[in-house]
Amino acid sequence: SAPTKGHQNLALGVLRYLSGTRELGLRFGGDKKNKVEGYSDSDWAGDPTTRRSTSGYAFLLNGAAISWSSQLQRTVAASSVEAEYQATAAAVREALWLRKLASELNLEGGATKISLDSQGALSLGKNAIISARSKHIDVHHHLVRERVVRGEIELGYCPTDQMVADILTKALGEIKFKWCRGALGVS
Repeated sequence: SAPTKGHQNLALGVLRYLSGTRELGLRFGGDKKNKVEGYSDSDWAGDPTTRRSTSGYAFLLNGAAISWSSQLQRTVAASSVEAEYQATAAAVREALWLRKLASELNLEGGATKISLDSQGALSLGKNAIISARSKHIDVHHHLVRERVVRGEIELGYCPTDQMVADILTKALGEIKFKWCRGALGVS
């Protein structure tokens, strides 16, 4: 690797943030239901070079994050709905693993709820009918629908201004950043 001055400046920025937030940590407590809840989000075509979207998800247990991811999607999404659905598929794959872990720890029963802020992706995940507008979406993403039908996953709507996973998909202003950080159980 050949780090540049830009890389050094980015690393110093991360170190300054960490130094200024030493008192922060994950705080469990919340509702104490011992039930995992998830949030899924994406930007759309956010990478200026490749136009690929960023998927983000976060799973909380008793008010604090236990699993999260922010990752560039492998393929270019043709619509914001497709980008959100790809992000939801990634969240469902993680939820299935968390369900196995929770089962071994006797923590959870019933469907794992994943909230998303896209009505279109929500409809796509719940509706078994393929429309002309959605037929191009890769089949492997339809594991979302399959797991909803099986009762393992429950999809729900979350208004965009309350989307916890926003922090994982885009740059945020200070107020929204601090709100998302707190909603993930970091205090």
